[in-house]
Amino acid sequence: MSTITDNTSLKLEKVFTEAEDFLPLNGTDYVELYVGNAKQAAHYYKTAFGFKSVAYAGLETGIKDRTSYVIEQDKIRLVLTSPLNSEGPINDHIVKHGDGVKHVAIWVDDATKSWEETTKRGAKSYYEPKVTKDADGEVVTSAIHTYGETIHIFVERKNYNGVFMPGFKKWESHYNPSDVGLKYIDHMVGNVGWNEMNTWVDFYKNVMGFAQLVSFDDKDISTDYTALMSKVMTNGNGRIKFPINEPAEGKKKSQIEEYIDFYNGAGVQHMALATDNIIETVTALRDRGVEFLYVPENYYEDVLDRVGEIDEDLAPLKELGILIDRDDEGYLLQIFTKPVSDRPTLFYEIIQRKGAQSFGKGNFKALFEAIEREQENRGTL
Repeated sequence: MSTITDNTSLKLEKVFTEAEDFLPLNGTDYVELYVGNAKQAAHYYKTAFGFKSVAYAGLETGIKDRTSYVIEQDKIRLVLTSPLNSEGPINDHIVKHGDGVKHVAIWVDDATKSWEETTKRGAKSYYEPKVTKDADGEVVTSAIHTYGETIHIFVERKNYNGVFMPGFKKWESHYNPSDVGLKYIDHMVGNVGWNEMNTWVDFYKNVMGFAQLVSFDDKDISTDYTALMSKVMTNGNGRIKFPINEPAEGKKKSQIEEYIDFYNGAGVQHMALATDNIIETVTALRDRGVEFLYVPENYYEDVLDRVGEIDEDLAPLKELGILIDRDDEGYLLQIFTKPVSDRPTLFYEIIQRKGAQSFGKGNFKALFEAIEREQENRGTL
């Protein structure tokens, strides 16, 4: 998403001050994806992305309607869930959307207060605060609706010492490949429909106390064929950032329109996963079969004239197709996978920040042209 220019530190300080911390958020607790085959999806994320087995829930733990596998890498925790029958909301979600993010769980000190503060400001309740217990303690959760069928779950786990949640058991696995250096979720991007971006920007501002970090219109994010608009929302401590995208008029179908068509509505488009060494991380991911968008070699002909001196050699960045951008706080390195399922919906960004607090505005043209090449191959441009 964008480069922040001119007095970045002052702007960020102002943004974080504007964010109202009536809803203190400690960070992302977990992200749950509903998938067609959780066992195989877990194997994919372990093999290709270097996640480790953590916990399991299913028939063996007394759960009759679903199976869930919990995997982790550093501070990133994913829950992969599949239904065990042909009826019910999980199966309905997969039929409609394909594999995708259902729950974005946020770690809080008080899940009851979080629910009360958001619902009294206009959030639609998904479920009221509830307590689940086992021998390792208790977890309090509550949940609200957001865009599309995406749900925010507030998780209070200060009185819990178990492996993940009550109802889960430790998942012992002989097969745990080495990690690839992924550290935490840098940001998570939501795609919404035509003229819906400001509705959800207002939601995050008024209901959750976020502030707008930066915005882009179709002049910033466009090519000869497609365009979109985006606004980045952040909470008060900057640990959670949610860019919100909507389509803009262009000569052909934008990636946001393609996503909404195949996902059948609004949803999480991608997660940006941070690393401290993007060259090593992307090399490992590529060697394990993860596919990335192609960036033409001519992108690198003048990139250093635009971004200035960097610590890394340009040759491996060029060989891997890693993009570079700079703001007045530093620079960043980023790359985007192809969709990780057959529907052209969810994908991942790998990002390394070298001081930059921005989102890669200088790379928009190269990125979206790369996406358009994939759309053309799919016949959906």
